[in-house]
Amino acid sequence: MSQTNSALPRQVADAYVDELIALDPITGTFLGVKESSSRLPDLSPAGQEALAGLGRATLARLDEAERLPGADSDIERRCARLLRERLTAELAVHEAGEGLRSVGNLGTVAQAVREVFTVTPAESEEDWAAIAERLRAVPAALAGYRESLALGLERKLYASPRPARTFVGQLTEWSDTGEGRGWFEDFAAAGPDALRAELDEGARAATAAVVELRDWMRDVYAPAIEGAPDAVGRERYARWSRYYNGTDLDLDEAYAYGWSEYHRLLGEMRKEAEKVLPGAATPWVALAHLDEHGRHIEGVDEVREWLQGVMDRAIEALDGTHFDLAERVRRVESRIAPAGSAAAPYYTPPSEDFSRPGCTWLPTMGLTRFPVYDLVSTWYHEGVPGHHLQLAQWVHVAEDLSRYQASVGLVSANAEGWALYAERLMDELGFLADAEERLGYLDAQMMRATRVIVDIGMHLELEIPADSPFHPGERWTPELAQEFFGAHSSRPADFVESELTRYLTIPGQAIGYKLGERAWLLGREKARERHGDAFDLKAWHMAALSQGSLGLDDLVDELSAL
Repeated sequence: MSQTNSALPRQVADAYVDELIALDPITGTFLGVKESSSRLPDLSPAGQEALAGLGRATLARLDEAERLPGADSDIERRCARLLRERLTAELAVHEAGEGLRSVGNLGTVAQAVREVFTVTPAESEEDWAAIAERLRAVPAALAGYRESLALGLERKLYASPRPARTFVGQLTEWSDTGEGRGWFEDFAAAGPDALRAELDEGARAATAAVVELRDWMRDVYAPAIEGAPDAVGRERYARWSRYYNGTDLDLDEAYAYGWSEYHRLLGEMRKEAEKVLPGAATPWVALAHLDEHGRHIEGVDEVREWLQGVMDRAIEALDGTHFDLAERVRRVESRIAPAGSAAAPYYTPPSEDFSRPGCTWLPTMGLTRFPVYDLVSTWYHEGVPGHHLQLAQWVHVAEDLSRYQASVGLVSANAEGWALYAERLMDELGFLADAEERLGYLDAQMMRATRVIVDIGMHLELEIPADSPFHPGERWTPELAQEFFGAHSSRPADFVESELTRYLTIPGQAIGYKLGERAWLLGREKARERHGDAFDLKAWHMAALSQGSLGLDDLVDELSAL
């Protein structure tokens, strides 16, 4: 879209979204743009440079826009600040060549190529015709991705070896689901008979491309990077931390904060564990007891329906008391994640017109029995009042903000911080009075604290403090991080393995939960102090959720002023 000199920052931001969708139809599909359904992006170095070029041109337009009358209004200022911070952080990552070594078990463009099919419209024959065309685009997309990784090898920009090995396993699972066919063929099987030939042909081509990428990753890429460090070091970590958190963190202070939260939560967990299993040696002994003897749901369909009920009941209890929800925001669906996903549950926002609702996704990891303690606070986080209320509200008020602020301008630590704040809010409101569920909530909180410790500690190879009960004085390694995480989590070994691989894949992202929650809590405390007895929590929640995205640089200031 061409720009005029009269464009204010919000217009510049929304024009950026239009141009981004043209280059990245995966983003278009997540936003609900039907015209994106048949295409996939260029993931080659040339495609990455085209995105960077758009970012640079948009920053130049923003420079002009900020000089115009009206650009200093609160709504324009907030949008301009976000757009500049996000594009600057994205360009820093690009210019360091990070897109040439983006390999791992989630959060990379390779996972997006598959995941986008799960949210592509599939209601009509016309929808499926677009899907068939998108299936035919998979080989070119994965070939471009491979070209980027090959250039990374040439420039000695290596991914971490452990995530690369895990990715080879994922590609193997995508290529053969156990029925003699791949994930894309399973997906295409639901299409109409009238398009059966072209859907099957496209799906087979997609699977063949997955196999080709898997073989190259296994035989060429993984051997070439063997011996490369898994840790990214302080310089790369600081760059990624800015990208995911929207601020230049004091990483040593954040590491110390993670330890302080660890000690606080451990004390709380011990008290709650005594209610569950008197005399338990550790809280995780009590949680292991709940794995065997606590309340649980049997069956995959049954757990999906049960999780839907958790969210439906939360909406009924919270709407009108602690939130004011538009009717279309009240709709959220519980779904089961496709096989071959990472182990952590996740959420996908609604399309811009709400024709596709917000959805929570549970990876079953082959299980059919699901302890309740492990799920309640997690679904407060992923669904209601967590990710769904924030991200669906952004979509609902997008016209009052900008399309950019409500969608692609998302700062991970803002969203994850809100979702963790939402878990704590439900505890504050008394929704976790049951000892099983509250111990599960504290276990989830502890996981977020240990994420801060091991993500920063492992990548910066920091020293473990002298007052730690675990290997005091030693320096973190991925092996020590996995041992520590496993010893302080109720999650099974495959989840712990997946989590550590995640931290090596997307450094700096996992710390945003706890650090983002701290920002949300501080903003609320400052707003409460400012208003005194007149502070209205419901009004504050709705104003806070209607701001759109903000980095942690700005979040506390904006929340405090509400």
